[in-house]
Amino acid sequence: MVYIIRYQSGSGSVIISTIVSFFMDLILIKMQRSISIWQFCIFFAILASLGESHRLEGRVSEEEREKLMHPRHDYSKFRETKQDPLPIEDVNYWKSDAQDRLQKKLLAKPIEGIAKNVIFNLGDGMSVPTVTAARIFKGQKVDDKPSFGEESELHMDSFPFTGASKTYCVDGQVADSACSATAYLSGVKANDGTIGVTSNVLRRNCQAQANSTNHVHSALAWAQAAGKSTGVVTTTRVTHASPAGCYAHIADRDWENDGKVEEDLQDPKVCPDIATQLIMSDPGRKINVILGGGRSHFTPTTTRDPEFETVFGYRNDNVNLIEEWVASKNDSKASYVWGRDQLLSLDDDTEFVLGLFNPSHVAYYDLQAEQNDPSLEEMVEAAIKILSKNPNGFFLFVEGGRIDHAHHDNMIHRSLRETVEFDKAIKKGDDLTNDSDTLIVVTSDHAHVMYFAGYPERGNDILRYSDEMAYDGLPYATLGYGNGPGQSWLDETGTRRNITNDNVENPGYQTPAPVPNGSETHGGDDVLIFAKGPFAHLLTGVHQQSYIPHVVGFAACMGDGIKSDYCTGKSSAERNMSGFFSLIVILTLLFNKLY
Repeated sequence: MVYIIRYQSGSGSVIISTIVSFFMDLILIKMQRSISIWQFCIFFAILASLGESHRLEGRVSEEEREKLMHPRHDYSKFRETKQDPLPIEDVNYWKSDAQDRLQKKLLAKPIEGIAKNVIFNLGDGMSVPTVTAARIFKGQKVDDKPSFGEESELHMDSFPFTGASKTYCVDGQVADSACSATAYLSGVKANDGTIGVTSNVLRRNCQAQANSTNHVHSALAWAQAAGKSTGVVTTTRVTHASPAGCYAHIADRDWENDGKVEEDLQDPKVCPDIATQLIMSDPGRKINVILGGGRSHFTPTTTRDPEFETVFGYRNDNVNLIEEWVASKNDSKASYVWGRDQLLSLDDDTEFVLGLFNPSHVAYYDLQAEQNDPSLEEMVEAAIKILSKNPNGFFLFVEGGRIDHAHHDNMIHRSLRETVEFDKAIKKGDDLTNDSDTLIVVTSDHAHVMYFAGYPERGNDILRYSDEMAYDGLPYATLGYGNGPGQSWLDETGTRRNITNDNVENPGYQTPAPVPNGSETHGGDDVLIFAKGPFAHLLTGVHQQSYIPHVVGFAACMGDGIKSDYCTGKSSAERNMSGFFSLIVILTLLFNKLY
């Protein structure tokens, strides 16, 4: 019995040592007193049977683990609910689909030439799972044709060149929208919370911000220097981190007005706030189109908001920056607007427009109509109508900023709808320009911790859950968050919350998260890059986020980096001859070194 207990409590090499120990003890017993051969056989048989049992248990355990890892799913409901208008996806369907796409890919040759125009589309917080889920959401909830959802396509999916970028900050493994804006707009990585400055500037370091040698300049500033018109369009406050990357040099992204600078015991006269820089400094004051939210950061604390009578401005310096902007444009055809109807009725000869449609961020898409806020698509169309008048071209920054905000509040429905609306704005910009002279880039600043999990059957509602249950007998949602605010993961009894009766169709529904947090966090994953137009093929592959604007500058002949030969006006023959002579020089140097 002693040996049986010892054996059952052991495993692996312990088993071998137990067998050896058994025989050693048996020999000792044999030396001390005589035991019969049948007693020896019984002991040996027991030990052997235990060994075989353990071997079989190990094999069964491994098989069970395989079943858990790769379960068999009942997808019969998918077959039963398949609608007739949808194509029969047989062998011929998939082969034909692949061949058609291959033919299109073969025709999608890289475009080389000058990018007269640049549209830089930034989906704030648009992680890879967000793109995938939004594509399915679009097919299931937005498109007006029968669809399971998975086969749907976003407009950005149609872009011929794709890549990925690494988003970390100089001092942080997971990026925020400030340091990342500096990377994808100015071409250098910076510290968390800082915008338009080098990594010499730590967050809230006013003295370092005031040193102009620490400033870095954005692709928008490069465009102005090249004689192009410029625009910033966003669904966030125009002073928020991402749009501020176009024009600001700031040691703290929170310094959107002078009061915020003073809260950190700094002097706004030494370190001007973001709103002040937009209206009073280059390149902000030269931007032709500024559309977004954030009125309160531009008006004094004594100024009542024109739409919300209980809301006042934030500025302590008693400066009305909106009035300052209007006064500075007295010789130009400029307009200040604060409602959708005003934006859509702008005069055709408008050269400058400042549109601030909300005291804070532009409303979520599902609330825009009731708040008289324009959609991102409408803002893009209005912007391009103004910017395209310049024969030198334009640079337009477009941000779908509220994707990020919905994620932070664990609102999956809203985050996906905001992504679809962002995609509509991308298509509008594409439709209004030509591939031959317009470089369009679509990317994100950072990821989020939204996950896409489980084994739902095809066509399953992306906002809901599959029929498969977890070990506790309760369903789990296909999409969720690793952390965040809102409802508790557990109910009042301490068991996991049953989500079957939750109204997931409500845009404001907050998905329960296992790790409670005041706000859902960013993720450190790489993010996608979609591109089309001149030299878009240079954005394929995996790159540092700070690489992106260098490609933009190269293609658009702006900035202080290397430029394509098209920027110098060289003919095709001259470019070929230049390449030929370069080859001769290299071969000559090689020959001299060898001989």
